[in-house]
Amino acid sequence: MSKRHSAKYKLDRRMGENIWGRPKSPINQRAYGPGQHGQRRKNKVSDFGLQLRAKQKLKGYYGNLTEKQFSRTYEEAARRKGNSSENLIALLESRLDAIVYRAKFTPTVFAARQFVNHGHVLVNGSRVNIASYRVKAGDVVQVRERSRNMALVLEALQLAERDVPDYIEVDPKAMTAKFIRTPELAEVPYPVKMEPNLVVEFYAS
Repeated sequence: MSKRHSAKYKLDRRMGENIWGRPKSPINQRAYGPGQHGQRRKNKVSDFGLQLRAKQKLKGYYGNLTEKQFSRTYEEAARRKGNSSENLIALLESRLDAIVYRAKFTPTVFAARQFVNHGHVLVNGSRVNIASYRVKAGDVVQVRERSRNMALVLEALQLAERDVPDYIEVDPKAMTAKFIRTPELAEVPYPVKMEPNLVVEFYAS
């Protein structure tokens, strides 16, 4: 089992939530944390603890980003005009690996990152192999022709557990996804409640 795969399931159990809404999540069988102390009674969580938990959950959802990657994304969100928490979500949702995942070209965001890194994706006709590449409104993301029959892709397209959001227009036959616009928090189909406002408080404190 890879580190990322292991982290994915540990995060679900540590948070006590099925973060990606997947049927295979261990939280569906064991609704308590991992390890020998996982079933201990939980004490009241401090404000800092709530902020830290919100950060870990959001960071984990997008493929367990490194702290450096995530803090840089927050810094850019804070520099932009408007609501920092909305800006943070807009930046995360415009990552290339997030678009590939939302378009249902891969079954998980972890797989989406690897899929992009291995050169299976084109943006406006050019190959891009950087998962954090920022897709702009109007850009077209496409699976390379020779990659379209991969088992991973065919499995993902059949998934019934999630729908493609309105801010992405997908053509399953051509395997293209057009990024219509950057979404607001309310539009993003998270299976669990995300609290980017607490993430902003965490970094601002």
